[in-house]
Amino acid sequence: MENQFVWKDEFNIGVDIIDKEHKKLFKIINKLFEFKEEDSTRQWACREGIKFFKQHAADHFADEEAYMDSINYEGIEQHKHLHKGFRENTLPALELELEQSDYSPDSVEHFLGVCAGWLIGHTLSEDVNIVSNSVKEPATLLLSEDLTAMKKVIIQLLFDMFQLESHLISDTYNGEKFGNGVYYRLIYGTNEDKKKQEVFLVFEEKLLINTVGKIMGIKTNKLDNMLVHAARYTARQFVKRVMEQFPDAEKYELKTENLLSYEQFQKVFVKDAPHISLLFNTGSGYFAYCVIAPHMLENSIGTPIEAENAMDEVKEYLERRKVLNAKPKVLVVDDSLTVRQHMSNLLEEDYDVTLAESSIVAIRNISLNKPDLVLLDYEMPVCDGKQMLEMIRSDETLADVPVIFLTGRNDPESVKKVKSLKPAGYLLKNLKPEDIKQNIDAFFEKRKEEK
Repeated sequence: MENQFVWKDEFNIGVDIIDKEHKKLFKIINKLFEFKEEDSTRQWACREGIKFFKQHAADHFADEEAYMDSINYEGIEQHKHLHKGFRENTLPALELELEQSDYSPDSVEHFLGVCAGWLIGHTLSEDVNIVSNSVKEPATLLLSEDLTAMKKVIIQLLFDMFQLESHLISDTYNGEKFGNGVYYRLIYGTNEDKKKQEVFLVFEEKLLINTVGKIMGIKTNKLDNMLVHAARYTARQFVKRVMEQFPDAEKYELKTENLLSYEQFQKVFVKDAPHISLLFNTGSGYFAYCVIAPHMLENSIGTPIEAENAMDEVKEYLERRKVLNAKPKVLVVDDSLTVRQHMSNLLEEDYDVTLAESSIVAIRNISLNKPDLVLLDYEMPVCDGKQMLEMIRSDETLADVPVIFLTGRNDPESVKKVKSLKPAGYLLKNLKPEDIKQNIDAFFEKRKEEK
């Protein structure tokens, strides 16, 4: 069996009736994992298993609510609302999808991923509050001035949910790519005054594998459909816990969600920089948390994920990432927007292209998402190409990154200045576009042959 939902000690919240029921729900999901692999009995077994899961979840919700009522838990109404949404909206929509698809492997994976993600997120975020019988009062945070509480909340949640010792790298994250990223967008709104806010979660792929994937017992080192669905529902509850720190958080409801490409995610930073933009190193991968509020960007970025298209959208998203991740990564560093855009248009069909307008931005890009080649402007202001290459070569983790200079001159004196730094070559900016492309293609062909 490929998957095995792993029960961990941190899932125990110390209330016997709740812990026992959580363990039973885990066992039911594991049984469904087994049935998924058996073609001959999949439909019957899954139908019966899902029916049992639905009934058991409903019974568990009732027991949990009765316990909260017995201790006068302050957050009982909010907790009931979450139970009701899962019981009356999420589960029926998934069951309808299963029936309409005749219990196809994809629909079963979708069902299991959502249930697993919801259970992980709910157990590790909402249910732990019951033990202390405390609901945190919303902090009076102003997005533009007080980030301290936000940082602490996120770091604490990452530890509470996944035992990750995280630290903040930057509170001015500019949307740089790191590793193979997953870009998840959540849009929240109120029914009263139409206020909206937009939250972006950026995960390095290995972070999802090392957290949600590990709990689900996933053996591979890459994303699959079930893991993405589970990550979506875990992330929803993570965001909800963070939002609880803000005034009037209970008024906001999730309106839509998207899985974005890096290019779509970057449009946010070009059009309207987030009010909060935090980058963390969790020890298991990078994680960014970005918020735009109170106004919203247009909802044209990415495809909204609804009950009807969730399976197809996740599958297509993973296929697009697979194609992109197969491309060599090229970082173009030039202070000229015209040159950057020209190089992007020239290379983007065959390469995963990232752009940087200065040496400072470029160094951070290289550190977060080590490229296969850097195309570096020689004559940049403030910190020129030679100085930047010296910085790259001085860091042993980056010293082997190949750098080709983009330059308007190729005189012996300029070549001599950087020869000891071992650039991979020079490209004159005034070359014909096809010649520039041919040179870069030849560089990667040679690298492939050498390997």
